Amino acid sequence: MKTLGHALLGGAAAALLAIGGAYAAYAQGGEKPEKPQYGGTLEVATMFATLSALSWDPHDWNWKLNHDTGQFYEQLVAGDLDKSKRKGGKHPFVADAYLATEAQRGELAEKWELVDNPLSVVFTLRKGIMFPEKPGVMQSRELTAEDVVFSFNRLRSSPKALPTYYDFLGDVVAKDRYTVVFNLKEYTAEWDYRLAWGFYSVIMPKEVADAGATNWKNVNGTGPFMLTDFVAGNSNTYTKNPVYWDKEKIGGQDYKLPYLNKLVYRTIKDEATQHAAIRTAKIDLLETINARYVPELKKSAPQLQWAKRLSILGSFMALRNDMKPFDDVRVRRAMNMAINKKEIIEAHYSGEAMMHAYPMYPDWDGYFDSLDKMPASVKELYEYNPKKAKELLKEAGYPNGFTFKMQFCSCAPDHVDLAPLLAAYLEQVGVKAELQPTEYGAFLSAMSTRKHAAGYLMNSSHTNPTTSIRKSFVSGAMWNPAMFTDPKYDAKMNEVVATRDENKRKEMLREMTVEIMDQAPYIWLPTPYVYAAWWPWVKNYGGEMSVGSIRPGPIYARIWIDQELKKKLGY
Repeated sequence: MKTLGHALLGGAAAALLAIGGAYAAYAQGGEKPEKPQYGGTLEVATMFATLSALSWDPHDWNWKLNHDTGQFYEQLVAGDLDKSKRKGGKHPFVADAYLATEAQRGELAEKWELVDNPLSVVFTLRKGIMFPEKPGVMQSRELTAEDVVFSFNRLRSSPKALPTYYDFLGDVVAKDRYTVVFNLKEYTAEWDYRLAWGFYSVIMPKEVADAGATNWKNVNGTGPFMLTDFVAGNSNTYTKNPVYWDKEKIGGQDYKLPYLNKLVYRTIKDEATQHAAIRTAKIDLLETINARYVPELKKSAPQLQWAKRLSILGSFMALRNDMKPFDDVRVRRAMNMAINKKEIIEAHYSGEAMMHAYPMYPDWDGYFDSLDKMPASVKELYEYNPKKAKELLKEAGYPNGFTFKMQFCSCAPDHVDLAPLLAAYLEQVGVKAELQPTEYGAFLSAMSTRKHAAGYLMNSSHTNPTTSIRKSFVSGAMWNPAMFTDPKYDAKMNEVVATRDENKRKEMLREMTVEIMDQAPYIWLPTPYVYAAWWPWVKNYGGEMSVGSIRPGPIYARIWIDQELKKKLGY
Protein backbone atom coordinates (compact mmCIF):
# COMPACT_ATOMS: atom_id res chain seq x y z
CA MET A 1 0.00 0.00 0.00
CA LYS A 2 1.42 3.32 -1.04
CA THR A 3 -0.12 5.30 1.81
CA LEU A 4 1.21 3.37 4.81
CA GLY A 5 3.63 5.27 7.00
CA HIS A 6 3.49 8.50 5.00
CA ALA A 7 2.84 11.74 6.88
CA LEU A 8 0.16 13.86 5.23
CA LEU A 9 -0.15 17.58 5.91
CA GLY A 10 -3.57 19.03 6.60
CA GLY A 11 -4.65 22.24 4.89
CA ALA A 12 -2.79 24.71 7.09
CA ALA A 13 -2.39 28.39 6.44
CA ALA A 14 0.71 29.51 4.56
CA ALA A 15 2.59 30.56 7.69
CA LEU A 16 1.96 27.22 9.36
CA LEU A 17 3.05 25.40 6.24
CA ALA A 18 6.31 27.33 6.31
CA ILE A 19 6.91 26.36 9.93
CA GLY A 20 6.21 22.67 9.27
CA GLY A 21 7.85 22.51 5.85
CA ALA A 22 11.17 21.12 7.02
CA TYR A 23 9.42 18.30 8.82
CA ALA A 24 7.22 17.51 5.83
CA ALA A 25 10.23 17.36 3.53
CA TYR A 26 12.07 15.11 5.97
CA ALA A 27 9.02 12.84 6.22
CA GLN A 28 9.15 12.42 2.45
CA GLY A 29 12.87 11.60 2.61
CA GLY A 30 14.07 14.80 0.95
CA GLU A 31 15.60 17.39 3.28
CA LYS A 32 18.38 17.23 5.85
CA PRO A 33 16.90 16.18 9.20
CA GLU A 34 16.59 18.59 12.08
CA LYS A 35 18.76 18.40 15.15
CA PRO A 36 17.00 16.54 17.99
CA GLN A 37 15.80 18.43 21.05
CA TYR A 38 15.85 16.97 24.55
CA GLY A 39 13.14 17.40 27.18
CA GLY A 40 9.39 17.77 27.16
CA THR A 41 6.45 15.42 27.51
CA LEU A 42 4.64 13.41 24.85
CA GLU A 43 0.95 12.83 25.58
CA VAL A 44 -0.46 9.92 23.56
CA ALA A 45 -3.85 8.32 23.12
CA THR A 46 -2.57 5.02 21.76
CA MET A 47 -4.16 2.56 19.36
CA PHE A 48 -5.63 0.94 22.50
CA ALA A 49 -6.75 4.23 24.03
CA THR A 50 -9.96 2.72 25.39
CA LEU A 51 -8.11 0.01 27.35
CA SER A 52 -6.14 0.50 30.52
CA ALA A 53 -3.17 -1.78 31.23
CA LEU A 54 -4.35 -5.35 31.78
CA SER A 55 -1.20 -6.71 33.44
CA TRP A 56 2.38 -5.73 34.30
CA ASP A 57 3.66 -9.28 34.71
CA PRO A 58 4.86 -11.39 31.74
CA HIS A 59 3.90 -14.48 33.75
CA ASP A 60 0.25 -13.57 33.07
CA TRP A 61 0.70 -14.14 29.32
CA ASN A 62 -1.48 -11.17 28.47
CA TRP A 63 -1.49 -10.03 24.81
CA LYS A 64 -1.44 -6.32 25.71
CA LEU A 65 1.59 -6.55 28.00
CA ASN A 66 4.17 -5.45 25.41
CA HIS A 67 2.17 -2.33 24.65
CA ASP A 68 2.30 -1.15 28.27
CA THR A 69 5.64 -2.60 29.40
CA GLY A 70 7.62 -2.20 26.17
CA GLN A 71 8.87 1.17 27.42
CA PHE A 72 10.94 -0.59 30.12
CA TYR A 73 11.02 -4.33 29.32
CA GLU A 74 13.13 -5.02 26.25
CA GLN A 75 13.58 -8.08 24.05
CA LEU A 76 16.45 -9.75 22.22
CA VAL A 77 15.45 -8.36 18.81
CA ALA A 78 13.41 -5.38 17.57
CA GLY A 79 12.54 -3.65 14.32
CA ASP A 80 15.21 -1.47 12.71
CA LEU A 81 13.61 1.97 12.46
CA ASP A 82 16.47 3.18 10.26
CA LYS A 83 14.81 1.03 7.57
CA SER A 84 11.41 2.71 7.94
CA LYS A 85 9.61 4.33 5.02
CA ARG A 86 10.03 7.68 6.73
CA LYS A 87 13.81 7.25 6.49
CA GLY A 88 13.74 6.08 2.89
CA GLY A 89 13.35 2.35 3.59
CA LYS A 90 10.51 0.06 2.59
CA HIS A 91 9.10 -0.91 5.99
CA PRO A 92 6.12 1.00 7.44
CA PHE A 93 6.36 -0.66 10.89
CA VAL A 94 2.59 -0.62 11.34
CA ALA A 95 2.02 -4.41 11.49
CA ASP A 96 1.46 -5.50 15.06
CA ALA A 97 3.73 -8.56 15.07
CA TYR A 98 5.53 -8.92 11.77
CA LEU A 99 9.21 -8.16 11.22
CA ALA A 100 10.72 -9.13 7.89
CA THR A 101 14.19 -10.61 8.43
CA GLU A 102 15.89 -7.61 6.80
CA ALA A 103 13.93 -5.25 9.06
CA GLN A 104 15.30 -6.73 12.30
CA ARG A 105 18.05 -5.36 14.52
CA GLY A 106 19.49 -6.59 17.76
CA GLU A 107 18.03 -4.95 20.83
CA LEU A 108 19.46 -6.71 23.89
CA ALA A 109 21.22 -9.11 21.53
CA GLU A 110 24.21 -7.93 19.53
CA LYS A 111 24.03 -10.90 17.15
CA TRP A 112 22.30 -14.28 16.82
CA GLU A 113 22.61 -17.46 14.82
CA LEU A 114 20.51 -20.55 14.07
CA VAL A 115 22.81 -23.56 14.48
CA ASP A 116 22.05 -27.02 13.06
CA ASN A 117 24.29 -29.26 15.13
CA PRO A 118 23.07 -29.31 17.80
CA LEU A 119 19.84 -27.58 16.71
CA SER A 120 19.88 -24.32 18.64
CA VAL A 121 19.78 -20.54 18.49
CA VAL A 122 22.73 -18.71 20.01
CA PHE A 123 22.30 -15.09 21.09
CA THR A 124 25.24 -12.87 22.03
CA LEU A 125 24.16 -10.02 24.32
CA ARG A 126 25.36 -6.43 24.14
CA LYS A 127 27.77 -5.60 26.93
CA GLY A 128 27.15 -2.73 29.32
CA ILE A 129 23.33 -2.66 29.22
CA MET A 130 22.19 -1.59 32.67
CA PHE A 131 19.07 -1.96 34.77
CA PRO A 132 18.48 1.39 36.52
CA GLU A 133 18.27 1.52 40.28
CA LYS A 134 14.80 0.87 41.69
CA PRO A 135 14.62 1.76 45.40
CA GLY A 136 13.24 -1.11 47.43
CA VAL A 137 13.52 -3.49 44.48
CA MET A 138 17.08 -3.56 43.09
CA GLN A 139 20.36 -1.77 42.71
CA SER A 140 21.51 -0.70 39.27
CA ARG A 141 23.36 -3.59 37.61
CA GLU A 142 24.31 -5.02 34.23
CA LEU A 143 22.02 -7.27 32.20
CA THR A 144 23.48 -10.78 31.79
CA ALA A 145 22.64 -14.07 30.12
CA GLU A 146 21.23 -15.30 33.43
CA ASP A 147 18.44 -12.69 33.14
CA VAL A 148 17.42 -14.17 29.79
CA VAL A 149 17.45 -17.72 31.19
CA PHE A 150 15.40 -16.63 34.20
CA SER A 151 12.87 -14.78 32.07
CA PHE A 152 12.18 -17.69 29.72
CA ASN A 153 12.06 -20.32 32.46
CA ARG A 154 9.58 -18.15 34.37
CA LEU A 155 7.45 -17.62 31.25
CA ARG A 156 7.35 -21.36 30.57
CA SER A 157 6.34 -22.13 34.14
CA SER A 158 3.15 -20.08 33.93
CA PRO A 159 -0.17 -21.95 34.13
CA LYS A 160 -1.48 -19.29 31.72
CA ALA A 161 1.08 -20.13 29.02
CA LEU A 162 -0.41 -20.75 25.59
CA PRO A 163 -0.61 -24.51 24.94
CA THR A 164 2.21 -25.84 22.69
CA TYR A 165 3.79 -22.37 22.30
CA TYR A 166 7.19 -23.48 23.61
CA ASP A 167 6.93 -27.20 22.85
CA PHE A 168 9.70 -26.81 20.25
CA LEU A 169 12.07 -25.43 22.90
CA GLY A 170 14.43 -27.50 25.02
CA ASP A 171 16.55 -25.96 27.76
CA VAL A 172 17.82 -22.38 27.82
CA VAL A 173 21.45 -22.11 28.90
CA ALA A 174 23.73 -19.25 29.87
CA LYS A 175 26.93 -20.35 28.15
CA ASP A 176 28.78 -17.41 29.63
CA ARG A 177 27.95 -13.92 30.92
CA TYR A 178 26.88 -12.64 27.50
CA THR A 179 25.90 -15.79 25.55
CA VAL A 180 22.53 -17.52 25.71
CA VAL A 181 21.82 -20.82 23.96
CA PHE A 182 18.24 -21.88 23.20
CA ASN A 183 18.35 -25.60 22.49
CA LEU A 184 15.55 -26.66 20.14
CA LYS A 185 13.72 -29.99 20.10
CA GLU A 186 12.61 -29.29 16.54
CA TYR A 187 12.71 -26.51 13.98
CA THR A 188 9.85 -24.02 13.80
CA ALA A 189 9.53 -21.25 11.23
CA GLU A 190 8.37 -19.00 14.08
CA TRP A 191 11.53 -19.37 16.18
CA ASP A 192 12.57 -15.71 15.92
CA TYR A 193 9.04 -14.48 16.70
CA ARG A 194 8.61 -16.79 19.69
CA LEU A 195 12.07 -16.29 21.15
CA ALA A 196 13.21 -12.81 20.20
CA TRP A 197 10.48 -10.26 19.40
CA GLY A 198 7.09 -11.84 20.10
CA PHE A 199 4.27 -11.26 22.52
CA TYR A 200 5.84 -13.54 25.11
CA SER A 201 9.59 -12.95 25.11
CA VAL A 202 10.32 -9.94 27.34
CA ILE A 203 13.41 -9.95 29.52
CA MET A 204 12.99 -8.99 33.17
CA PRO A 205 15.22 -9.16 36.26
CA LYS A 206 14.62 -11.72 39.01
CA GLU A 207 14.53 -8.88 41.56
CA VAL A 208 11.24 -7.63 40.10
CA ALA A 209 9.68 -11.09 40.32
CA ASP A 210 10.87 -11.38 43.93
CA ALA A 211 9.39 -7.96 44.80
CA GLY A 212 6.09 -8.72 43.06
CA ALA A 213 5.91 -8.27 39.29
CA THR A 214 2.14 -7.68 39.23
CA ASN A 215 2.58 -4.43 41.18
CA TRP A 216 3.38 -1.56 38.79
CA LYS A 217 5.45 0.12 41.51
CA ASN A 218 8.00 -2.72 41.37
CA VAL A 219 8.56 -3.07 37.62
CA ASN A 220 11.99 -2.23 36.22
CA GLY A 221 13.75 -2.94 32.94
CA THR A 222 16.51 -1.87 30.60
CA GLY A 223 14.26 0.14 28.23
CA PRO A 224 14.23 3.87 27.45
CA PHE A 225 11.64 4.78 30.10
CA MET A 226 10.68 3.82 33.65
CA LEU A 227 7.07 3.48 34.80
CA THR A 228 6.61 6.14 37.47
CA ASP A 229 2.82 6.38 37.80
CA PHE A 230 -0.27 4.41 36.86
CA VAL A 231 -3.91 5.33 37.38
CA ALA A 232 -6.20 2.58 36.11
CA GLY A 233 -8.65 3.91 33.55
CA ASN A 234 -6.77 7.20 33.29
CA SER A 235 -3.06 7.12 32.50
CA ASN A 236 0.34 5.40 32.43
CA THR A 237 3.26 7.75 33.06
CA TYR A 238 6.80 6.86 32.00
CA THR A 239 9.93 8.87 32.84
CA LYS A 240 13.29 8.91 31.05
CA ASN A 241 15.69 6.14 32.02
CA PRO A 242 18.98 7.98 32.73
CA VAL A 243 21.13 4.90 32.06
CA TYR A 244 19.48 3.75 28.82
CA TRP A 245 22.01 2.21 26.45
CA ASP A 246 20.79 3.01 22.92
CA LYS A 247 21.60 5.87 20.54
CA GLU A 248 20.25 7.16 17.23
CA LYS A 249 22.36 8.41 14.34
CA ILE A 250 20.96 11.55 12.69
CA GLY A 251 22.92 13.57 10.14
CA GLY A 252 26.00 11.46 10.85
CA GLN A 253 25.96 12.21 14.57
CA ASP A 254 25.01 9.89 17.45
CA TYR A 255 22.37 11.11 19.91
CA LYS A 256 21.64 9.43 23.23
CA LEU A 257 18.08 8.17 23.65
CA PRO A 258 15.39 8.88 24.70
CA TYR A 259 14.86 12.53 23.79
CA LEU A 260 11.72 12.94 25.90
CA ASN A 261 11.71 13.50 29.65
CA LYS A 262 8.28 11.97 30.00
CA LEU A 263 5.79 9.85 28.06
CA VAL A 264 2.13 9.64 29.08
CA TYR A 265 -0.47 7.17 27.82
CA ARG A 266 -3.96 8.63 28.19
CA THR A 267 -6.84 6.18 28.59
CA ILE A 268 -9.85 7.77 26.87
CA LYS A 269 -12.86 5.50 26.41
CA ASP A 270 -15.03 7.80 24.30
CA GLU A 271 -14.20 8.57 20.66
CA ALA A 272 -15.62 12.08 20.79
CA THR A 273 -13.43 12.86 23.81
CA GLN A 274 -10.38 11.47 22.00
CA HIS A 275 -11.09 13.75 19.03
CA ALA A 276 -11.59 16.78 21.26
CA ALA A 277 -8.29 16.02 23.00
CA ILE A 278 -6.25 15.95 19.78
CA ARG A 279 -8.11 18.93 18.30
CA THR A 280 -7.34 21.08 21.34
CA ALA A 281 -3.78 19.71 21.78
CA LYS A 282 -4.57 18.15 25.15
CA ILE A 283 -2.77 15.20 23.59
CA ASP A 284 0.03 15.40 21.04
CA LEU A 285 -0.69 12.16 19.20
CA LEU A 286 -3.85 10.12 18.57
CA GLU A 287 -2.90 6.81 17.01
CA THR A 288 -6.25 5.54 15.75
CA ILE A 289 -9.04 7.58 14.17
CA ASN A 290 -11.97 6.16 12.24
CA ALA A 291 -11.91 7.48 8.66
CA ARG A 292 -15.38 8.99 8.95
CA TYR A 293 -14.13 11.55 11.48
CA VAL A 294 -11.04 12.63 9.55
CA PRO A 295 -12.59 15.34 7.30
CA GLU A 296 -14.00 17.25 10.25
CA LEU A 297 -10.75 17.00 12.23
CA LYS A 298 -8.74 18.22 9.24
CA LYS A 299 -11.11 21.17 8.98
CA SER A 300 -11.11 22.07 12.69
CA ALA A 301 -7.38 21.46 13.28
CA PRO A 302 -5.64 22.02 9.92
CA GLN A 303 -2.15 21.95 11.44
CA LEU A 304 -2.39 18.24 12.28
CA GLN A 305 -0.08 15.81 10.49
CA TRP A 306 -1.64 12.57 9.23
CA ALA A 307 -0.75 8.97 8.38
CA LYS A 308 -3.13 6.39 6.96
CA ARG A 309 -2.80 2.63 7.43
CA LEU A 310 -4.82 -0.51 6.91
CA SER A 311 -5.93 -1.72 10.32
CA ILE A 312 -3.73 -4.43 11.81
CA LEU A 313 -6.88 -5.99 13.26
CA GLY A 314 -9.01 -8.30 11.18
CA SER A 315 -12.74 -7.83 11.79
CA PHE A 316 -15.13 -10.79 11.77
CA MET A 317 -17.94 -12.56 13.57
CA ALA A 318 -16.81 -15.99 14.71
CA LEU A 319 -19.55 -18.60 14.39
CA ARG A 320 -19.12 -21.43 16.89
CA ASN A 321 -18.63 -24.53 14.75
CA ASP A 322 -19.21 -26.72 17.81
CA MET A 323 -22.81 -25.48 18.21
CA LYS A 324 -25.94 -25.83 16.13
CA PRO A 325 -26.73 -24.31 13.72
CA PHE A 326 -23.17 -23.17 12.97
CA ASP A 327 -21.84 -26.73 12.81
CA ASP A 328 -23.27 -26.74 9.27
CA VAL A 329 -21.08 -25.04 6.65
CA ARG A 330 -24.20 -24.18 4.63
CA VAL A 331 -25.48 -22.04 7.50
CA ARG A 332 -22.12 -20.33 7.88
CA ARG A 333 -21.95 -19.56 4.17
CA ALA A 334 -25.53 -18.26 4.29
CA MET A 335 -24.58 -15.90 7.13
CA ASN A 336 -21.84 -14.45 4.93
CA MET A 337 -24.13 -13.98 1.92
CA ALA A 338 -26.76 -12.27 4.06
CA ILE A 339 -24.41 -9.38 4.86
CA ASN A 340 -24.08 -6.52 2.36
CA LYS A 341 -20.35 -5.98 2.74
CA LYS A 342 -20.10 -3.40 -0.04
CA GLU A 343 -22.72 -1.31 1.72
CA ILE A 344 -20.84 -1.66 5.01
CA ILE A 345 -17.71 -0.28 3.33
CA GLU A 346 -19.59 2.68 1.87
CA ALA A 347 -21.96 3.52 4.73
CA HIS A 348 -20.11 2.37 7.85
CA TYR A 349 -16.52 3.00 6.77
CA SER A 350 -17.10 5.98 4.44
CA GLY A 351 -15.61 3.98 1.60
CA GLU A 352 -12.31 3.49 3.45
CA ALA A 353 -12.02 -0.24 3.98
CA MET A 354 -10.65 -3.24 2.11
CA MET A 355 -13.16 -5.98 1.32
CA HIS A 356 -10.71 -8.85 1.84
CA ALA A 357 -7.58 -8.37 3.98
CA TYR A 358 -7.78 -11.15 6.58
CA PRO A 359 -6.46 -13.61 7.70
CA MET A 360 -3.53 -12.65 5.47
CA TYR A 361 -2.36 -9.02 5.41
CA PRO A 362 -1.80 -7.33 2.01
CA ASP A 363 1.69 -6.12 2.99
CA TRP A 364 2.93 -9.69 3.42
CA ASP A 365 4.58 -10.12 0.05
CA GLY A 366 3.97 -13.58 -1.40
CA TYR A 367 1.57 -14.68 1.33
CA PHE A 368 -1.47 -12.63 0.34
CA ASP A 369 -3.79 -13.26 -2.61
CA SER A 370 -6.29 -10.55 -3.51
CA LEU A 371 -9.99 -11.38 -3.74
CA ASP A 372 -9.95 -11.37 -7.55
CA LYS A 373 -7.49 -14.29 -7.43
CA MET A 374 -9.71 -16.37 -5.17
CA PRO A 375 -11.92 -19.21 -6.45
CA ALA A 376 -15.60 -18.51 -7.12
CA SER A 377 -16.61 -20.33 -3.92
CA VAL A 378 -14.69 -17.77 -1.86
CA LYS A 379 -15.72 -14.77 -3.92
CA GLU A 380 -19.41 -15.51 -3.37
CA LEU A 381 -18.94 -15.16 0.40
CA TYR A 382 -18.30 -11.46 -0.20
CA GLU A 383 -21.28 -10.95 -2.51
CA TYR A 384 -24.62 -9.82 -1.09
CA ASN A 385 -27.07 -12.57 -2.01
CA PRO A 386 -29.97 -12.83 0.47
CA LYS A 387 -31.89 -15.08 -1.93
CA LYS A 388 -29.17 -17.74 -1.95
CA ALA A 389 -28.71 -17.27 1.81
CA LYS A 390 -32.36 -18.22 2.35
CA GLU A 391 -32.00 -21.21 0.01
CA LEU A 392 -28.98 -22.48 1.94
CA LEU A 393 -30.77 -22.02 5.27
CA LYS A 394 -33.77 -23.98 3.96
CA GLU A 395 -31.48 -26.71 2.63
CA ALA A 396 -29.80 -26.94 6.05
CA GLY A 397 -33.17 -27.35 7.78
CA TYR A 398 -33.84 -23.75 8.85
CA PRO A 399 -36.52 -22.49 6.43
CA ASN A 400 -37.77 -20.03 9.05
CA GLY A 401 -34.34 -19.00 10.24
CA PHE A 402 -33.27 -19.16 13.88
CA THR A 403 -32.23 -17.00 16.84
CA PHE A 404 -28.70 -16.76 18.24
CA LYS A 405 -26.73 -14.57 20.63
CA MET A 406 -24.15 -12.14 19.21
CA GLN A 407 -21.53 -11.03 21.72
CA PHE A 408 -19.31 -8.00 21.13
CA CYS A 409 -17.05 -5.74 23.16
CA SER A 410 -18.36 -2.42 24.43
CA CYS A 411 -14.71 -1.27 24.30
CA ALA A 412 -14.71 -1.29 20.46
CA PRO A 413 -16.56 1.79 19.11
CA ASP A 414 -16.48 0.33 15.61
CA HIS A 415 -18.29 -2.83 16.69
CA VAL A 416 -20.76 -1.01 18.90
CA ASP A 417 -22.02 0.65 15.71
CA LEU A 418 -21.51 -2.37 13.46
CA ALA A 419 -23.33 -5.01 15.55
CA PRO A 420 -26.88 -3.63 15.06
CA LEU A 421 -26.14 -3.16 11.35
CA LEU A 422 -25.19 -6.84 11.01
CA ALA A 423 -28.28 -7.84 12.98
CA ALA A 424 -30.49 -5.85 10.61
CA TYR A 425 -29.06 -7.64 7.55
CA LEU A 426 -29.48 -11.06 9.14
CA GLU A 427 -33.07 -10.32 10.08
CA GLN A 428 -33.84 -9.95 6.36
CA VAL A 429 -33.15 -13.69 5.90
CA GLY A 430 -35.03 -14.72 9.03
CA VAL A 431 -32.07 -14.91 11.41
CA LYS A 432 -32.47 -12.98 14.64
CA ALA A 433 -29.36 -11.87 16.53
CA GLU A 434 -29.73 -11.04 20.22
CA LEU A 435 -27.03 -8.43 20.90
CA GLN A 436 -24.84 -8.87 23.97
CA PRO A 437 -22.45 -5.93 24.56
CA THR A 438 -19.77 -6.99 27.05
CA GLU A 439 -17.04 -5.14 28.97
CA TYR A 440 -13.56 -6.13 27.79
CA GLY A 441 -12.44 -8.23 30.76
CA ALA A 442 -15.59 -10.35 30.62
CA PHE A 443 -15.46 -10.44 26.80
CA LEU A 444 -11.95 -11.90 26.77
CA SER A 445 -12.66 -14.23 29.67
CA ALA A 446 -15.74 -15.61 27.92
CA MET A 447 -13.61 -16.66 24.93
CA SER A 448 -10.64 -17.97 26.91
CA THR A 449 -12.96 -20.16 29.03
CA ARG A 450 -15.03 -21.16 25.97
CA LYS A 451 -18.21 -19.66 27.40
CA HIS A 452 -18.61 -17.09 24.62
CA ALA A 453 -21.80 -16.75 22.61
CA ALA A 454 -22.51 -18.65 19.38
CA GLY A 455 -21.80 -15.43 17.48
CA TYR A 456 -18.69 -13.56 18.67
CA LEU A 457 -17.97 -10.26 16.92
CA MET A 458 -14.34 -9.35 17.45
CA ASN A 459 -11.09 -7.97 16.11
CA SER A 460 -8.00 -10.14 16.01
CA SER A 461 -4.51 -9.13 15.02
CA HIS A 462 -3.08 -10.33 11.75
CA THR A 463 0.11 -11.04 13.75
CA ASN A 464 2.33 -12.64 11.07
CA PRO A 465 1.79 -15.07 8.20
CA THR A 466 2.20 -18.40 10.02
CA THR A 467 0.76 -17.24 13.33
CA SER A 468 -2.36 -15.73 11.78
CA ILE A 469 -3.53 -19.17 10.64
CA ARG A 470 -2.10 -21.17 13.55
CA LYS A 471 -3.56 -19.12 16.37
CA SER A 472 -6.99 -18.74 14.77
CA PHE A 473 -7.85 -22.09 13.20
CA VAL A 474 -5.77 -24.88 14.76
CA SER A 475 -7.75 -27.15 17.07
CA GLY A 476 -7.69 -25.99 20.68
CA ALA A 477 -5.86 -22.70 20.04
CA MET A 478 -7.00 -20.05 22.50
CA TRP A 479 -7.60 -17.44 19.77
CA ASN A 480 -9.88 -19.82 17.86
CA PRO A 481 -13.29 -18.41 18.84
CA ALA A 482 -15.04 -20.33 16.03
CA MET A 483 -13.88 -23.56 17.73
CA PHE A 484 -12.88 -24.75 14.27
CA THR A 485 -11.46 -28.28 14.36
CA ASP A 486 -10.01 -30.30 11.49
CA PRO A 487 -7.15 -32.78 12.14
CA LYS A 488 -6.08 -32.63 8.48
CA TYR A 489 -5.86 -28.84 8.67
CA ASP A 490 -3.86 -29.10 11.90
CA ALA A 491 -1.43 -31.47 10.19
CA LYS A 492 -0.94 -29.00 7.32
CA MET A 493 -0.12 -26.27 9.85
CA ASN A 494 2.44 -28.52 11.53
CA GLU A 495 4.03 -29.06 8.14
CA VAL A 496 4.13 -25.31 7.47
CA VAL A 497 5.99 -24.41 10.67
CA ALA A 498 8.45 -27.27 10.09
CA THR A 499 9.28 -26.01 6.57
CA ARG A 500 12.48 -23.96 6.30
CA ASP A 501 11.98 -22.83 2.69
CA GLU A 502 10.00 -19.58 2.93
CA ASN A 503 8.81 -19.73 -0.68
CA LYS A 504 7.35 -23.16 0.00
CA ARG A 505 5.69 -21.83 3.18
CA LYS A 506 4.16 -19.00 1.17
CA GLU A 507 2.61 -21.45 -1.26
CA MET A 508 1.28 -23.68 1.53
CA LEU A 509 -0.20 -20.78 3.48
CA ARG A 510 -1.94 -19.34 0.41
CA GLU A 511 -3.61 -22.73 -0.10
CA MET A 512 -4.56 -22.97 3.59
CA THR A 513 -6.04 -19.47 3.46
CA VAL A 514 -8.35 -20.42 0.58
CA GLU A 515 -9.36 -23.60 2.41
CA ILE A 516 -10.28 -21.86 5.65
CA MET A 517 -12.13 -19.05 3.92
CA ASP A 518 -14.21 -21.62 2.02
CA GLN A 519 -15.14 -23.26 5.33
CA ALA A 520 -16.49 -19.91 6.54
CA PRO A 521 -15.90 -20.34 10.28
CA TYR A 522 -16.39 -16.57 10.41
CA ILE A 523 -18.53 -13.97 8.79
CA TRP A 524 -15.63 -12.36 6.92
CA LEU A 525 -15.94 -8.58 7.31
CA PRO A 526 -14.10 -5.68 5.63
CA THR A 527 -10.86 -4.40 7.16
CA PRO A 528 -10.99 -0.62 7.66
CA TYR A 529 -8.34 1.95 6.99
CA VAL A 530 -7.56 4.04 10.05
CA TYR A 531 -5.60 7.24 10.61
CA ALA A 532 -3.10 8.59 13.09
CA ALA A 533 -2.88 12.35 13.74
CA TRP A 534 -0.24 14.37 15.55
CA TRP A 535 0.76 17.98 16.02
CA PRO A 536 3.72 19.26 13.96
CA TRP A 537 5.87 19.76 17.06
CA VAL A 538 6.01 15.95 17.35
CA LYS A 539 9.25 15.28 15.48
CA ASN A 540 11.02 12.20 14.12
CA TYR A 541 7.74 10.35 13.62
CA GLY A 542 5.73 9.28 10.59
CA GLY A 543 2.97 6.99 11.82
CA GLU A 544 5.07 4.00 12.90
CA MET A 545 3.25 1.73 15.34
CA SER A 546 5.32 -1.28 16.37
CA VAL A 547 8.85 -2.70 16.22
CA GLY A 548 7.95 -6.16 17.49
CA SER A 549 4.67 -7.41 18.87
CA ILE A 550 2.68 -4.22 19.53
CA ARG A 551 5.88 -2.70 20.98
CA PRO A 552 6.01 1.06 20.38
CA GLY A 553 8.62 1.87 23.05
CA PRO A 554 11.60 2.36 20.69
CA ILE A 555 9.40 4.55 18.47
CA TYR A 556 8.52 6.88 21.34
CA ALA A 557 12.17 6.89 22.45
CA ARG A 558 13.08 8.50 19.11
CA ILE A 559 10.39 11.19 19.15
CA TRP A 560 11.27 14.68 20.30
CA ILE A 561 9.15 17.76 20.97
CA ASP A 562 9.94 21.02 19.18
CA GLN A 563 9.16 23.35 22.09
CA GLU A 564 9.68 26.53 20.06
CA LEU A 565 7.29 25.41 17.32
CA LYS A 566 4.72 24.46 19.93
CA LYS A 567 4.87 27.99 21.35
CA LYS A 568 4.65 29.54 17.88
CA LEU A 569 1.46 27.59 17.28
CA GLY A 570 0.02 28.97 20.52
CA TYR A 571 0.31 25.96 22.82
